[in-house]
Amino acid sequence: MTFDLSFYKGKKILLTGHTGFKGSWMSVVLVNAGAEVIGYSSCSKSETRLFDLCKIKNQITHIKGDVRDLDHLLSAFNEYKPEIVIHMAAQPIVRDSYQDPVGTYSTNVMGTVNVLEAVRHTPSVKSFLNVTTDKVYENKEWEWGYRESEPLDGYDPYSNSKSCSELVTHSYKNSFFADGHTAISTARAGNVIGGGDFAKDRIIPDCVRAALRNENLVVRNPYSTRPYQHVLEPVCAYLMIAAKQYEDSKYAGYYNVGPDDRDCFVTGKLVDTFVKHWGEELKWIDTYDGGPHEANFLKLDCSKLKTTFGWQPRWDLETAIAKVVEWTKCWSDGGDVRACMNKQIEEFLGGDR
Repeated sequence: MTFDLSFYKGKKILLTGHTGFKGSWMSVVLVNAGAEVIGYSSCSKSETRLFDLCKIKNQITHIKGDVRDLDHLLSAFNEYKPEIVIHMAAQPIVRDSYQDPVGTYSTNVMGTVNVLEAVRHTPSVKSFLNVTTDKVYENKEWEWGYRESEPLDGYDPYSNSKSCSELVTHSYKNSFFADGHTAISTARAGNVIGGGDFAKDRIIPDCVRAALRNENLVVRNPYSTRPYQHVLEPVCAYLMIAAKQYEDSKYAGYYNVGPDDRDCFVTGKLVDTFVKHWGEELKWIDTYDGGPHEANFLKLDCSKLKTTFGWQPRWDLETAIAKVVEWTKCWSDGGDVRACMNKQIEEFLGGDR
């Protein structure tokens, strides 16, 4: 089932972390659907940002703010009175969380507390979704997928801070939103790939950088297994959950959002697939360095999302990587990035499986 985004036409959505990779894709999807988007982000600048490339800033309300600043958040909520809030602002990099655990916990835990406080004091909000990660689970390196009922206990500071963010959401839901006026959910997604991700320490952006420099791809851990999905998979699933619980609070809950088992790839195989689609005699080399602890095997059981909403992933990993290469070559050749994104969104929403 593909969710009908016409629900969002005219709806007022406050989106934290809208200048990030996933937030930029979501902003474009929402604007294309006719939504009124209020973006709230610290706007930390990198050399290249999808948010700038897709030229979405002038089509939304763009607020520079830190989710750790409760007073500023409250003023934004009070001014714009959103109907739906999707919380994606985070410090999202595992290795960075080892370098700055205090900043990671401050952003990912207290940032969530502050957003929920703002929701609590804003009667216009009928639907709230906190976007976390598949890494919230206590990882036992087992071969089957984690279900929403499994214990939450992320290992590293990033993963653990997102586990805490989940628990904060659960507490607020029970303590302040039991009357059902505002439906509260969390969504736990696996690793996403897509055009315009320039983050460090992510395998596909690392591949893109090396390919554009005509260098060998350096892979630091080719043996880890991860569930990979195109960014439009979770973005549209998040919007589906937020809309469904807006219409009926019985749908509020905790949902895994991940690919089917066929798209849980060993990193080396993922890179092989990228090399095949990129062409130009690209090669990769194994430079495994041990590094800080990261899970070797992790996947999700998405039965709940499928059973509740009839949801199914649309693009397999082969297709997803082809779309990354298409976007990247459009950008590197000086093409119209926004037109490429719009084309991919239309193909995702309306194309054949």
